[in-house]
Amino acid sequence: MPPRKAPTVRQRRLGAELRRMRERAGLSLAQASGLLGTERSSMSNIESGRHGVSGERVRAWATSYGCPEPALVDALVAMTEERSGGWWDEYRDSLGSAALDLAELEHHAVGFRALQIMHLPGLLQTEEYARAVFRQAMPPLSPVILRRRLSHRMRRRDVLDRPQPPTCTYLIHEAALLMQFGGRSVARSQLEHVLNEAERDSITVRVVPFSAGGFPHAGGSTLYISGSVPQLDTVHVDTPTGSAFLDSETQLGNYRSVLDRIEETALTPERSRDFIRKVAQQL
Repeated sequence: MPPRKAPTVRQRRLGAELRRMRERAGLSLAQASGLLGTERSSMSNIESGRHGVSGERVRAWATSYGCPEPALVDALVAMTEERSGGWWDEYRDSLGSAALDLAELEHHAVGFRALQIMHLPGLLQTEEYARAVFRQAMPPLSPVILRRRLSHRMRRRDVLDRPQPPTCTYLIHEAALLMQFGGRSVARSQLEHVLNEAERDSITVRVVPFSAGGFPHAGGSTLYISGSVPQLDTVHVDTPTGSAFLDSETQLGNYRSVLDRIEETALTPERSRDFIRKVAQQL
């Protein structure tokens, strides 16, 4: 089987977790390949996500490595059973891999925690608001790509309508509530939509007002995506140079701490809804 040309974030993550499991067992790649009777090059390709791996082999490796976390092993086995191709693959010809990887991660997630400074959360955006945000992209998007980006964003919202939707906590700074992308009417409709979505049992919206002062990571937006087990969590960060996906234990711990501290300064869900309603009425 030829190596994958461009493994997805989830495919790379499966391999990375197998590598971490091996390293925790104190085995080099050469030692592990000898122990498991697997070619070193094959193991390297699996650990980089360039080759697939069977669930049976994952269980065998986990046993040989003495992995003490059966829930993690079960989650990794489930990942091996995923078939390539989701609705996001329809956009592979026109959107970058980061957008497709994000949609795939959201599809498999059990929960989200998001920090939004200047934009409202993607999954809570109306079509008109999203269009206005995309029109600010640099360099400007062509009409065709704009339509594709917009269609992709609207499809991402479907995860909220699943029978068992992900549990979402959105920390939204007051600045994002006041930004009038698309003008007053679009901004007002967008805030009303956020209020409606906040009525879902699976969604919690909390506002970080200007009066809260400074807070960690004030310069960017963060999406903490919860996997089926905590070891498979992922952080998605938007930067001026593109998207980044972070998953080391240290990175996950640091971002959990950041979001915990910000939640301490945010208004309660009830006061947040009142705050958003007040801003919408002033538009």
